[in-house]
Amino acid sequence: MVAINLPTDVLRSFLAVIDLGSFTKAGQLLGRTQPAISLQVRKLEELVGMPLMDTSGRNVALTREGERLARYSRQLLAMNDEIVARLQHKETSGSLRVGLPNDYAVAFFQKALAHFSKHNLDVEMSIHCDTSEQLLAMFDRDEVDIVVAMFDGPPPPGLIYTWAERPIWVAGGDFNAENKAPVRIAAHPEGCHYRDRMIRSLDQIGLPWRITFCSPGINGLQLAVQSGFGVTALTRRTLMRGMRVLTESEGFPTLPDIHVGMFFKNTGASTAALLLVNHIMKSLHDSGQTDFVRLERLDGIATAT
Repeated sequence: MVAINLPTDVLRSFLAVIDLGSFTKAGQLLGRTQPAISLQVRKLEELVGMPLMDTSGRNVALTREGERLARYSRQLLAMNDEIVARLQHKETSGSLRVGLPNDYAVAFFQKALAHFSKHNLDVEMSIHCDTSEQLLAMFDRDEVDIVVAMFDGPPPPGLIYTWAERPIWVAGGDFNAENKAPVRIAAHPEGCHYRDRMIRSLDQIGLPWRITFCSPGINGLQLAVQSGFGVTALTRRTLMRGMRVLTESEGFPTLPDIHVGMFFKNTGASTAALLLVNHIMKSLHDSGQTDFVRLERLDGIATAT
């Protein structure tokens, strides 16, 4: 079987159309005509043997295969551009705006960002913490350069890396499962993926509940659980001393996975942004948090974890 080589210039045009939402704007950015960009996308579709874009409407829409190729293309071009930047000793100074969710393992990403900042002193980094919904809206408005956010349903535009987290029920060490009705819940405000999963799971089994503690930050929830204000859903990465995991045998149903992704637009990205994206992906891979099998799970192709 002859290997198919995907030209990076064609992939770059493909992502430019996605990031800018227009063949014309992509052509203006890349110094080519709109027909030339359209021709490159058609060439890409011929190479992979399947349609990648649906251009029947007013907006550019990706097919399922197009979404998958876009994620791989972002990773491939990010690595390609970092290699070139390092070989040519390109300037890595500048500013980066990073968005991290309130209701996730922020500590892990802060550690990765601190390590990057320590070794790239000329890069000014600002970190904004908010809900995943707000962060993705900011990313869409180009108010942040890189975002880590949770999502349900089809992946939002700009997804470069993704993995699945399994939330678990946790309580303080002295929590008595015999006295759990109504279940006292410590949760983030409405709209939080963890909160929604807790409530839906309890409603499905007919177990009454009430919110006894609400905080936008994960530290507040951790302290509330330790203090006995209620139970909550966390990931194993965010468990703290004095907590214990609640099981199905105690009446707490298994919670559905949460999909988490890193979002980044290759188009017009600075060298500093490329270096940070690859650094975060390496940190995630080294931690055993994600791999290509997990990436494909969102497409229903693989079930391995």
